[in-house]
Amino acid sequence: MAELPELIILSGQMDKELQSKEFDKSEFRQEKSLNLPVEEFIQKIKGKKIINAFNKGKWIFIKLSDDYHLLLNLGMGADILYYGPGKDIPSEYQCLFQFTDGSGFSCKFWWMGRAELLQDQELSQHKSTKDIAISPLDDNFTQEYFRELCKARSQIKNLILNQKKIGGIGNVYIHDILFRAKIHPQKVANTLDSNQVDNLHVIIIENLKNALDEGGLAFEKDFYGQQNGFEQDFFLVAYNEGKPCPECSNTIEKIKTGSTSSYICPNCQKL
Repeated sequence: MAELPELIILSGQMDKELQSKEFDKSEFRQEKSLNLPVEEFIQKIKGKKIINAFNKGKWIFIKLSDDYHLLLNLGMGADILYYGPGKDIPSEYQCLFQFTDGSGFSCKFWWMGRAELLQDQELSQHKSTKDIAISPLDDNFTQEYFRELCKARSQIKNLILNQKKIGGIGNVYIHDILFRAKIHPQKVANTLDSNQVDNLHVIIIENLKNALDEGGLAFEKDFYGQQNGFEQDFFLVAYNEGKPCPECSNTIEKIKTGSTSSYICPNCQKL
């Protein structure tokens, strides 16, 4: 599943490639992935021009002319692929957007993806995005901000994954973040001491920046269909169940943590 590093890369490529392009034709093969009836969506987006693209949490926001936004959510994964004028259109997609210059992009959602067209005035009431918190790579994600969050009586993993508290981290990067901090995912946030909180704050930023520098997950295609990111060996404990811990050589375990699973070293991350 694409998380903050992948979405920063993808939205950046979309911003660079699509600015000033004008929507012409659209095709939708799965109406359930839309917020409007197909014909209404097609009619409303036609003629609008792209101003810029950026990510907010796990969503991609594409600002359009006429005070509209096109919002994309990759769900549990998606291929958002660009094609240039005269190039072949990808054969598999739920959504296809074509521009007046002959270029376009397709959206193949693996599971639970969304494409939503909203007027700007609707954004403040958009249930899925209105409460998304700041990114951990934002300048406002300060030590003080994180200290306030960690006063909560919430398990630390749940707190970090809560998109209303921190936008963009999911169940891919959280495992190594908590491992490096030597914190069990079920540890209650307000029981952490100040040094643990400050160290965790630094590690969150470091791990995400490292993943971004490496190009994100290799199995996630970028806007041009390339898979240039890192492989499994990038992770320390994540998805390495049964392998030795890189710190103490104890066996890495996969445990159930509420509705998600977690990869931990039971020796380094004691509850």
